[in-house]
Amino acid sequence: MFQTSAKTFSVSAATASAYRRVFLVGLRRYCKKTSTKLRVSEALSGAQLGADVKVQGWVRSVRPQKNNIFLHVNDGSSLQSLQIVADAKLNDPLLTFGSAVEVTGILKKSPHQKQPVELEAEQIRVVGECNPVNFPFKIKKRHSLEYIRQLPHLRCRTNAFSSLLRIRSEATAAIHSYFKNNGFVQIHTPIITSNDCEGAGELFQVEPSGPATVDDKNFFSVPAFLTVSGQLHLEVMSGAFSRVYTFGPTFRAENSQSRRHLAEFFMVEAEISFTESLEDLTKVIEDVFRSATERVLARCAEDVDLFHRHVTPGHRDTVEAMLNKSFPVISYTEAIDILHRSSEKFTFPTDWGCDLMTEHEKYLVKHCGNVPVFVTNYPYDLKPFYARDNQDHPMHTAAAVDLLVPGVGELCGGSLREERLNLLMDRLKRVGLEDTYNWYLDLRRFGSVPHGGFGLGFERYLQCVLGVDNIKDVIPFPRFSHSCLL
Repeated sequence: MFQTSAKTFSVSAATASAYRRVFLVGLRRYCKKTSTKLRVSEALSGAQLGADVKVQGWVRSVRPQKNNIFLHVNDGSSLQSLQIVADAKLNDPLLTFGSAVEVTGILKKSPHQKQPVELEAEQIRVVGECNPVNFPFKIKKRHSLEYIRQLPHLRCRTNAFSSLLRIRSEATAAIHSYFKNNGFVQIHTPIITSNDCEGAGELFQVEPSGPATVDDKNFFSVPAFLTVSGQLHLEVMSGAFSRVYTFGPTFRAENSQSRRHLAEFFMVEAEISFTESLEDLTKVIEDVFRSATERVLARCAEDVDLFHRHVTPGHRDTVEAMLNKSFPVISYTEAIDILHRSSEKFTFPTDWGCDLMTEHEKYLVKHCGNVPVFVTNYPYDLKPFYARDNQDHPMHTAAAVDLLVPGVGELCGGSLREERLNLLMDRLKRVGLEDTYNWYLDLRRFGSVPHGGFGLGFERYLQCVLGVDNIKDVIPFPRFSHSCLL
């Protein structure tokens, strides 16, 4: 019986049942539309307790019981997964470890102390199937970094590597934040260049894949390469901006498959104008290191703890010591003296004028208390043409600095730049590069100022903070000699 303001009318039981079904379908559709979509990290915060929510992610574990089924679902937003509790009738043969799911239900406080909340599922939809027999990662098994390194297309699905990627993302944001807050202007330096900034000749040449043009064998007016550093382009910008930086990929064609080398890696580089002091550079380098590390430890505590507990136990003490102690400064000459007085048997020579090798760098770090240490004023002939001549004799040195850190060795290298036109021209002539770098000389001819800068290897920074031994384990897609490319 239905009544309106005008009249009362009757309907059959069948019609009433049909109306009821339509109403319930409409109600379910309405409720479905009003489900709040949450990331796992948001659900775990408990901000939507009691709400009808939707969570999408990948199944990390499945535990069916007689009356219920328990799932753990993760979407990459958190190391911790969200527990799903569902009636056994919602179980599905396709609901397996590794499968992608969409779950709707009510977010409730969990009765268990180990988890703050759980999702009481009303609907579970398998979005993407995963055969657990063929899936190379097995449930409840802790796979080594060496094993997952062989599966670059799948390793982001493991706890260790997803933690690494969240840490890497936060560290990137922290570095950008430091420079922004300290008045640096970000410059997008080119990836294709004609410069060999490091002078080592380890370059990837860039050529078009199509047929060469008739007029010129080069696509550009000169041979082109993938950049090894954005420094020289930053120096261009430092003639108009007092503080500039760049953060991007760099490339080295080193024929090495060692745990220390990559063909493609990321560099943080900065230039500071109106400075004649290496102390100005070391202050910025130390501040970048400290501010980025403190932010990573604060915002990625669980992820960092995974590495410090399971990958490099005890490394947290080393990181805290780095943050709590000032970075000592020694000269290259002092470093050589320390190496000479050491009882350690080194593979490479330690004579004055020899470059410091990794074994030397790691020893110096330990000698100075296992904290980062700056080494300054290297032999002039060891440094590139742009390093400022200290004009000291008989030990002829350049105003250069390296930061050496525990477990890695050299993390950062920098120098004051040679702003004196006559000295720079003389050096370029000696190495036969005067014509190649005539544009660089123009920077000294027109409004030149004393300036300096540095480059910090981002992957080596992550190795230092996390204690990871192999550089291939801190970058999403490692490129190195003879590696397979995705």
